[in-house]
Amino acid sequence: MVVNKEHLYQYYLLMRMDRPIGTWLLLWPTFWALWIAVEGIPAFDVLAIFTLGVFIMRSAGCVINDYADRNIDKHIERTKHRPITSGKVSPKEALGLFAFCISSAFFLVLFLNLYTVILSVIALLLASIYPFMKRYTHYPQIVLGMAFSWAIPMGFAAQLNTIPDVAWILYLVTIFWIVSYDTMYAMADREDDLKIGVKSTAIIFADHDKLIIALLQVIFTLGMYGVAWMVQGGIFFYLGITASIAFSIFQQYLIRNRDPKSCFQAFLNNHWLGMLIFIGIFLNYLP
Repeated sequence: MVVNKEHLYQYYLLMRMDRPIGTWLLLWPTFWALWIAVEGIPAFDVLAIFTLGVFIMRSAGCVINDYADRNIDKHIERTKHRPITSGKVSPKEALGLFAFCISSAFFLVLFLNLYTVILSVIALLLASIYPFMKRYTHYPQIVLGMAFSWAIPMGFAAQLNTIPDVAWILYLVTIFWIVSYDTMYAMADREDDLKIGVKSTAIIFADHDKLIIALLQVIFTLGMYGVAWMVQGGIFFYLGITASIAFSIFQQYLIRNRDPKSCFQAFLNNHWLGMLIFIGIFLNYLP
């Protein structure tokens, strides 16, 4: 098959390169970990590998997600025009693109230590199984959280060749954050998901969704304060976390009526929350 400009454009859409929100949400925890691990600015090669790796693995995740949902997306208004379900990219092409992405990501990891290479295998496993979880459990958001946060232990391992306790605490509390924002995302699709039998935390939480999201946000914030305390963070670290609370409150305001568009906006707003915490960490470790 000849790959023309139209095919390349469909691959571009399939990898969600036109919608970078997922990349940002994956990148911020990665940056938190990289800066905390060395208490300063990471080495350029490590920073470049992880930044590019985040972009590639997010693209791979989007491809395998759409492959897994190719018979589901056609029933949802927001996703029915995606490249695979609309027939513009074949399932076989999608699998080939996924293989190319993960191979590229693995090639990058080979420039790091063996410990990180081993951890990358777990990253691949998590990224591969997440899209299928919504068929078997109401908690696919937890698997997404595990996958999206896995760059945290990898970031510590790449620079320290070990994973200290604070890395696992950061990993755990980040999962709480991811479950909270992906539940907001699922709230936007709840009615369609109920019709076609797809499971999510938004469905299982039912009328308690807003309260549970608030609890997840509180646990995340307290956990981040705990991380700051464990690494003897300075005033900027704490200020970044404290300022991020305003975004959590705003997100609660957006989802108050469970309007799908507002819930999606609340999900998007987490980009700024993650960035603000990173700014606090970055300023904390300035020379």
